[in-house]
Formats: sequence, structure tokens, C-alpha cells
Amino acid sequence: MTRLLAIAVLTMVAFASNSILNRAALTDGVTGPAAFAAVRTLSGALCLVALCALRHGLPRLFRPGRWVGTGALLVYMLGFSFAYVALDAGVGALILFGGVQVTMFAGALMGGERPHPARWIGAAVAFGGLIWLLWPAGTTAPDMGAALMMALAAAGWGVYSLAGRGAGDPLSETAANFLLAAPFVLLAWLILPDDIGTRGAVLAVISGAITSGLGYAMWYSLLPRIDASVAALVQLTVPVIALAGGALLLAELPTVRLVVASAVVLGGVAFGVLGSQRRIGSSGS
Repeated sequence: MTRLLAIAVLTMVAFASNSILNRAALTDGVTGPAAFAAVRTLSGALCLVALCALRHGLPRLFRPGRWVGTGALLVYMLGFSFAYVALDAGVGALILFGGVQVTMFAGALMGGERPHPARWIGAAVAFGGLIWLLWPAGTTAPDMGAALMMALAAAGWGVYSLAGRGAGDPLSETAANFLLAAPFVLLAWLILPDDIGTRGAVLAVISGAITSGLGYAMWYSLLPRIDASVAALVQLTVPVIALAGGALLLAELPTVRLVVASAVVLGGVAFGVLGSQRRIGSSGS
């Protein structure tokens, strides 16, 4: 249980770091979203394939259902990068993982899972915090176009996470998805060309090889061991980590609205995960 918790914490920190790294790269005035996504995906693919080769050989690229995970990863990578042109790190992460929650709860229901009532209540509270954040209120509401791009990324990440629940070899599966997605992200860069500076390239490589590649492999190792609804709820801790990181590293001072919305989201997550475990533990004693 301790090992599982440690993997979950490291994975959530990696997810939050992606938001901070992507936003930091785009603020230099040189690096564009298509370039960042391309370098991020390619560096993730190269790192993961190298690790697979050292461990047991190259990953198996083609298998039934492979394109579901690969396509979802592609949608996420592009939507994520383009959204951060206009969103702060914490706000983007909150929109992303709020949307992921909806996608994964829907997938859990379609897959036959029946979440505990506490998870439903926690999800409703957390999603309510997200709706409040996005509700137009002058200059405090996020840019709607960027928010829609992040919502698209959320759908992609939710499907990618659901596909990972059947991963037999997390490292190999993640490597194959990155390797197949890379040519399409590079094609998007050719169609929508933009520049990349030295600072942006370094941040993209760190995001691709470490916080994305290795982080997603950890996530795929975790997914088969937890319910989809729990996976959805746990990811809602990421925006708060990203919010703190953005404030410390990017000087993105959070508004009162964002802080309160994050507290509501965290409260919903805590109630949904801990409340359902307490109830299950009581019924089994």
C-alpha cells in the first residue's frame, strides 16, 4: 500500500510539472505550442524506447486497440500545448483534470463499474469548484478558446488513462504510444510552424523524457490496480500542485477565486476517496 501511494504521489507531481514546464516554455516569447509539443513527444519516445531496449528489447508497436491509446495521447499533447498559450499553469491543470474526471467517470460506468456514493458526491463537489472557476466573471474567467482546447486535451487524457487500465507492460505500452504519436505531432508542427528557443527546447525535453515519458509509465503501472473512478478523483490533486508550483516558479499569483476553487476541488477529492474507503472498511469489519 505504501509503495502504491508513493507511485501515486510521484505521478501526480509529474503531471503538475508538465503544466508548469509547458507554461514556462511558452512565456519566453520565442517558443510556440506546436514546437513544444513536437519536441516533448519525440524526446519522450526516444527516452522510453531506449529504456525498453536496455530492459527487454524494443516495444511492440502494433496490437489490437493500439490506436485508441495513441490517438488519445495525440489529442492530449496538442490540445495541452495550445491551451497554455493563454492559461496559467494552475488554471490549465484545473480545467484539464476536471474534464478528465467527467471522461473517466463516464468510462467507468460504461465499463460496468459502480462507484461508491461517496465518490459521486466527491466528484460533484469537485466538479462544482471547476464550474465556478470557469463561470464568466469579468477578467477573472479564463480565456474561453484556451479553455476549450484544454477540455479537448482532457477528453484525450481521460481516454488514454482508460486505455491504460489493461496495460500488461506499462513501460512498453507507453513507449509504443509515444513512438506512434510522434510523427503526427511533428506533422502538426509542419502544418502550423512556429519557433522554439533554447530554453523552450530544454524544458520540452525535460517534460517529454522525464515528467511525461517516465511519469506516464508510472501511471500505466498504477491504473490496473485502482478503480477508474478513484483514478479520476486522485488526478484532481494535480491542479493544486500546479497552482503552488506556478506561484513559486512562474510568479503566477493566484486569485482568491482560484484558491477557493482549488480548495473545493481538493475537498471533493478527499471526501470521494477517503469516504468510500471508510465505508468499505466498516462494512468488511
